[in-house]
Amino acid sequence: MHTDDYTPMPLDISDVELSEELLMLTERLAKNIHEVWAKSRMDQGWTYGPTRDDARKKHPCLIPYEELPEEEKDYDRNTALGTLKFVIKQGFEVKK
Repeated sequence: MHTDDYTPMPLDISDVELSEELLMLTERLAKNIHEVWAKSRMDQGWTYGPTRDDARKKHPCLIPYEELPEEEKDYDRNTALGTLKFVIKQGFEVKK
């Protein structure tokens, strides 16, 4: 299959509503998503740099989650939110 033939078809999770407790979990999950990404990059030899430089393996987002710009946090939040909704759509329950 060529990439021209590929049409992404994610599961429709628009009808899934999360409880207040799970919405609060989203932020903690988003932070962990960033931590996993940052560790993976650092394990590959990437370090902090004020601008992204693939050749020198520099990235401006190799900073603590709390210091990220809101648009970067939103990327991780959307990933967390989508993951939680997907799990619930699949019939699983998330319990504390």
